[in-house]
Amino acid sequence: MNFTTDIFETFDKQWALLTAGNMEKFNTMTISWGGLGTIWGMPVATVYVRTSRYTHEFMDGSEYFTVSFYPEEKKKDLGVLGSKSGRDIDKMHFPGLTATEAGKSVSFEEAEVTLVCRKVFKQTLEPENMEGKIAEQFYSKDAVHDMYIGEVVDIIRR
Repeated sequence: MNFTTDIFETFDKQWALLTAGNMEKFNTMTISWGGLGTIWGMPVATVYVRTSRYTHEFMDGSEYFTVSFYPEEKKKDLGVLGSKSGRDIDKMHFPGLTATEAGKSVSFEEAEVTLVCRKVFKQTLEPENMEGKIAEQFYSKDAVHDMYIGEVVDIIRR
């Protein structure tokens, strides 16, 4: 497997979709926090999901998830998917995106690259273990994030 990108730019500026579930029932959300690297002798993707997010339920209930990256013209759609909950809108049939099976999870045909990941680790980010100003800025009014690490088992390019 080979994936070359400016990872800082890709996650922070281009954004991505995190999707968990299966073709019968899934949820997706826009993410801009994440990373790629290696741990335990495997290539991994690390993502962060607030415990209050609808996608969190799918991440906990799924063995696999995907991280998919899109061309610039899809950024408006990704913005909507990041600001609206799957509890309130039907993300399975979101206009402009066509859900497709990706390994044992789901991605979208419009993705330029999809990383198919097998969940290998989950841990809550505890504010008491953070620098004070970070905890205050990100967690004084919002739910904490859970960190998920997934082994990248496939890279799908379109």
